[in-house]
Amino acid sequence: MRDTDDTSTLPRILLEWYDVHARAMPWRVGPTDRKAGLRPDPYRIWLSEVMLQQTTVATVRDYFQRFTARWPTVADLAAAQDADVMGEWAGLGYYARARNLLKCARAVVDQHGGEFPADHAALLKLPGIGPYTAAAVSSIAFDLPHAVLDGNVERVMARLYEIHTPLPAAKPEMMARAEALTPRVRPGDYAQAVMDLGATICTPKSPACGICPWRAPCAARQAGTAAELPKKTPKTPKPVRHGTVYLAQREDGAWLLETRPDKGLLGGMLGWPGSDWIDSGAPRPQGTPPVDADWQVLPGEVRHTFTHFHLMLTVIYASVPSDLSPDTGEFFAPDRFRPSDLPTVMRKAFDLAR
Repeated sequence: MRDTDDTSTLPRILLEWYDVHARAMPWRVGPTDRKAGLRPDPYRIWLSEVMLQQTTVATVRDYFQRFTARWPTVADLAAAQDADVMGEWAGLGYYARARNLLKCARAVVDQHGGEFPADHAALLKLPGIGPYTAAAVSSIAFDLPHAVLDGNVERVMARLYEIHTPLPAAKPEMMARAEALTPRVRPGDYAQAVMDLGATICTPKSPACGICPWRAPCAARQAGTAAELPKKTPKTPKPVRHGTVYLAQREDGAWLLETRPDKGLLGGMLGWPGSDWIDSGAPRPQGTPPVDADWQVLPGEVRHTFTHFHLMLTVIYASVPSDLSPDTGEFFAPDRFRPSDLPTVMRKAFDLAR
């Protein structure tokens, strides 16, 4: 039997390492506190996991602390105004997560009395909670033996078992390996330990194999293939889209903004009026100006990358009278307008105009 087949020894070794080297997180109950009987707050675990999707820990920390200071419980979040939550979310990207955040909080309050269910199947029925988030909340918050498989864990499994099948095709094998290793004792600590291992030691580049607690059984280290794993199917090039935004500022300093439709990219967020976003090759769209004004095309352009495409925006600016009333959108006076409430691409347009 190979060392990597020992599904009882490997978790024990990793947990011993985690007890000494666990990262401090504002949402985490560390191993010492957990052994003393302190239990994680499912709301904080869920919120952190949603924020951490496609985002780094360093970025999420400040957002998490602002959210939990403003909405300390899931009931507080469920009662929040949509616009307030979307404003606090601005800059984290992937805005469908913020919309689902509110839907999920309200479902927890309406259907579960304000308490997250300590049941994996019930968690999966909540809006915006998929297999990974359900496993993370189940294991970390409720100490249930469900395997987590994020990018860090995929990398650890690929190297530990020298899995050369490219992602995403390798996910089923990686999940089977992760499930086999997940212990029934301290599964929550183990889930965080294997994620910490990938984040701090088994890193994408230059893994610190010499200090890894799993260095002896690691098949990729033995074969000298750790640096090339995990393998990934090559991505197709992202298309480029073009659009136009109109930034109108009144003489009293107010800016004309609109709330984007709930569905689609940046749904429910504040933004500048503008055109549709059209694939390159077609004429650059102008859209319809939101008010009659002396519009001026600003030099330069906004460039932003979304998950599936690159976007290039022409910014058109106008100064308008203070008594002007728009047909669409709303003027936000300086005391109501915070550029930080805008999604990143819209804030880039504001920065160009400013």
